Amino acid sequence: MEKHPSPPNYKAKHRQTTKSIIALATAADYLEAIANEDISKADGIEKDPRRVKALLRSISRNISGVAKIATLVNDLSTNDETLSHVTVDCYLKALEKIFVLEDLPAWSAKLRSKTALRTTAKRHFTDPSIAAAALQATPKRLLTDFNTFGLLFESLCIRDLRIYAESLGGHVCHYRDKSGLEIDAIIQLPDGRWGGAEVKMGAGELDKACQHLLKLAQVVDTDKMNKPSFMMVLTGTEYAFQMKNGIWVVPLGCLKN
Repeated sequence: MEKHPSPPNYKAKHRQTTKSIIALATAADYLEAIANEDISKADGIEKDPRRVKALLRSISRNISGVAKIATLVNDLSTNDETLSHVTVDCYLKALEKIFVLEDLPAWSAKLRSKTALRTTAKRHFTDPSIAAAALQATPKRLLTDFNTFGLLFESLCIRDLRIYAESLGGHVCHYRDKSGLEIDAIIQLPDGRWGGAEVKMGAGELDKACQHLLKLAQVVDTDKMNKPSFMMVLTGTEYAFQMKNGIWVVPLGCLKN
């Protein structure tokens, strides 16, 4: 009997599905290793794997957000888990020691006005796939929960921005002030140059992101600091271009170029 080859699009879809399954399994295995072994090695104190996983899920639900320890404790309580403030603090420090957590600090900018800056760090994993594993966020599930998808995408962008900034001796922060203005990422180099980046998965919120970036440029005191070297919206779209207001729209995949 003559065999007919599978259609190319079917083969491509099958390969992509296989890659997704392998990636999800790898992240899940890493999560198990963190909870069952790695975190207890950080300080020599044995920790309950079930509670560690519960905390990792809580952090994942608050990823890319400003979540104080009290917020995590309340979230755990809401989800039928009980961890004290002291225990959560101990677990967080251990996760930092084994390079699982790397929170994003707030930027200390010089402003034209006396607007107070918020100093709380944003919650991030060194690898956002840990959050995806903790939440059991498969590609199919994420396509029905764009809020979580967007927060994970933001964390992915922060991870990549950190890698490229640190290769130049720089660092990444976030900006948030009392007026409510927030910027997802501030990239700062040792010589004082800096730029701002907002993260948006699609093109639908470009105008809002641009408004935030332009407002930031106005509130920073450029007599005491450099003017921004660039402003950009980091997206999941396909093409890079510069808008009339000077702001760059940059797909995440273009950063390595």
